[in-house]
Amino acid sequence: MSSSNTPRTYDDVIDEIGYGPFQRKLMLICGAGWAADAMEVLLIAFAIPAIIKEWNLTKGEAGLLGTAIFLGMLAGAWFWGTISDYIGRKIGFQLTVLIDSLFGFLSALSPSYIWLVILRALTGFGVGGTLPVDYAIFAEYLPRQKRGRYLVYLESFWAIGTIAAAGLAWLVVPRLGWRALLALSAVPGIIVYFIRRYIPESPRYLLVNGREEEMRAVLTRVAQENGAAVPDLNIAAPPAARRVTVAALWARPYARRTLMLWVTWFAISLGYYGTFIWLPQIFVSRGFTFLRTYQNVFIMALAQLPGYFSAAYLVERWGRRPTLALYLGLSGVFTYLFAVATGLTGILATAVWMSFFCLGAWGALYAYTPELYPTQIRSTGMGWASGMTRIAGALAPMLGAGLLTANFVGGLTLYAIAFIIGGAAVYALGPETRNRPLADTLEAEADLSPHPQPLG
Repeated sequence: MSSSNTPRTYDDVIDEIGYGPFQRKLMLICGAGWAADAMEVLLIAFAIPAIIKEWNLTKGEAGLLGTAIFLGMLAGAWFWGTISDYIGRKIGFQLTVLIDSLFGFLSALSPSYIWLVILRALTGFGVGGTLPVDYAIFAEYLPRQKRGRYLVYLESFWAIGTIAAAGLAWLVVPRLGWRALLALSAVPGIIVYFIRRYIPESPRYLLVNGREEEMRAVLTRVAQENGAAVPDLNIAAPPAARRVTVAALWARPYARRTLMLWVTWFAISLGYYGTFIWLPQIFVSRGFTFLRTYQNVFIMALAQLPGYFSAAYLVERWGRRPTLALYLGLSGVFTYLFAVATGLTGILATAVWMSFFCLGAWGALYAYTPELYPTQIRSTGMGWASGMTRIAGALAPMLGAGLLTANFVGGLTLYAIAFIIGGAAVYALGPETRNRPLADTLEAEADLSPHPQPLG
């Protein structure tokens, strides 16, 4: 390792170390936790028909079951997102996945409906914290040329969790019941907790907080694991980071971005959870058997993977902003077509395309959000933006319980409009971040053009 008198930027060093075995391992570890989270969030949709039957629940009570986890996720996103900018990424990186798996397993032992609601909310407290912490730490280890693509790839693990949840429901619920489904879905997260203990703190966080020797030790380890020469680690330290509050998200130049992100996260979540939490019940109400319903949802989950991969290509080829706006708009179009479709072929085809574009939009949004804030408030920005998801996610099951029962087409049309509003917000207010370095402090923010960069 050589040293020069000219300080380098953190992005220069990460670009030189490159993407290698360390980042691939980190993506798998983050992704396994993310898949476990998807199972915890979505499995209740597969369990609800059986729970309604066992406890004779009303539609409102069933809707509250879906809402409970999102109320916990709201608290978890705001708590863990904010605290991770103060105490570091690693503690939350470990504890969030443990919390959601532990209480997810205990949910299977619920003696009553009230206990199930409480335990699902506590599960959500862990799930909600995983999002801002995982994406902050992973983004801070990625070279800029690959950052968007691999952040979308990380989000694609949500589809793997969805497929696993649908597959488990298909195999387990008809034979062993909903309690076995909840218990089995918690096992992967418990395993992931023990693996996560060996991941080091984000070196970018260490640099911003004046822990330069620790930062150099971590970057040396990453370079060695990647089989790369240890680069010159004479990195220019940013100005001493002042402690900031959530109010910094609404200071210039972040207010416009924060408004765009909060609207978009709320809109995509209302559309997605409003539709997908009730998908099994929607299929049943349209005349499908429980077994055929699980098969349909499983096919839709498979369609999510090419949705993610296409978005991963376009965010680097075309840009974050236009990709996200387009996929949100098409999510709205196909959600409406799903509402008015008739016949098995039409219903399933529109459902597959709805799933393709909706989950591609999620992937683009997860890649985009951490790039819009500096290291000093990145986890806070992610946490509070994702909090809008939890608010909408809490409303969606209760809203769907009324809307989809009273007016099936009208309810899905509302969710289609939500997708389109999110796409319009991105197109009107979003800056482009493709190939831009990550900023570290509020004062070091790069000027981001609101227009997409040319192709190429």
